[in-house]
Amino acid sequence: MKIETALILCAGYGKRLNPITLEAPKPLLQFKKLSMLEHTINLVEKLGIKKIRINTYYLENQIIDLISKHRLKEKIEIISDGKQILGTGGGILNLISSSEENDFLVFNPDTFWHLNYLSSINQMINMYFNQNIENILLIVNKKKSYDPRFKGDFGMNDNILNKKKNFYIYTGCQIIKKKVFDDFKKENFSISEIWKKKLDTNTLYGFESTEEFVHLTDLEIYNKLLENN
Repeated sequence: MKIETALILCAGYGKRLNPITLEAPKPLLQFKKLSMLEHTINLVEKLGIKKIRINTYYLENQIIDLISKHRLKEKIEIISDGKQILGTGGGILNLISSSEENDFLVFNPDTFWHLNYLSSINQMINMYFNQNIENILLIVNKKKSYDPRFKGDFGMNDNILNKKKNFYIYTGCQIIKKKVFDDFKKENFSISEIWKKKLDTNTLYGFESTEEFVHLTDLEIYNKLLENN
């Protein structure tokens, strides 16, 4: 079993990075000589995934322009959220609703997705298929976060996530099955609504990465990253 399509969520406003995101969308901010979006695309390519779908809304023409010049543009499809932003859940649903596939790898490009993630993501994919999971999140211990202010999102026991002792941070990468959206409509909602349903039935899974978690939390962190790299 393989995942054929990756989704990259690029619709958000990036308000915590104002004023620089008043002029450029957060996925196009530069780090280590490439935009955050390009780092994400490079990782997807190395994972051997054939197709990429990107959602857009805020300053979407800049993202469209970058992709139109990208060497992998033939494998990338851009799908707009439309007249209103759809949130993380609605954005994913809008991206997958026209697809006949069942399994999708999803990335938030505000994490620095470098190639050292290949091993842990491939292991997460194997676990997803081998255990017939519907939703699994790549997580990291909060001690591994570049930004020490993160309090953690989840606890975990035997790869099942919970909300007890929140030692783990969601990295911005997950695998999700299309059918978990069956009870949702294409409107503005957060992916956390689906996670809550899965948490309530002990069916939200996690896979721990050991990489340092570098995330563009806000302007303070972004400037610190630029100074130190």
